[in-house]
Amino acid sequence: MELKGLKAWIIYIALDFQYIWLKLRQDDAKYGHKMLDKYESLLRQHDLRPTRQRLLISEILFGCDHRHVTAEQLRSEVADRGGNMSLATIYNTLNQFSDVGLLREIKLEENVTYYDTNNDHHHHFYDPKQSKLIDIPSEQISLDKLPDVPDGQTIDRVDVIIRLS
Repeated sequence: MELKGLKAWIIYIALDFQYIWLKLRQDDAKYGHKMLDKYESLLRQHDLRPTRQRLLISEILFGCDHRHVTAEQLRSEVADRGGNMSLATIYNTLNQFSDVGLLREIKLEENVTYYDTNNDHHHHFYDPKQSKLIDIPSEQISLDKLPDVPDGQTIDRVDVIIRLS
């Protein structure tokens, strides 16, 4: 890439980040509280640097009730808010959030992964026709007998996913 094109690309990225930052600040004013401070604090509590991308993704994920989202769905929501993030950045951020316990990663099939903002123990219905996960409270499922655990191993937790048709 020639220097002139590189400069234009850097300016474009800087303006895009500035737009996202201003949009978050407008949301602060609109909702009457310090949303950015809330998400900055959340990220810092989990030893994550509060970059503009992480702040925007945090606001989208944690600014409402619990939800399930794929990286592709999140990318669409970022674009709806005027942001321009690569799918790789979104996957990296979702994986970082999962690693520190902010999200729960749910792999359904080889190419289908959801991220759940509800970290309380619960199970799921999965509707592949609607590409939708639905929470099932853990007390609504009874597991009477589990298999013997291999020597030296313990069960961390049991996740039940009931596929609908």
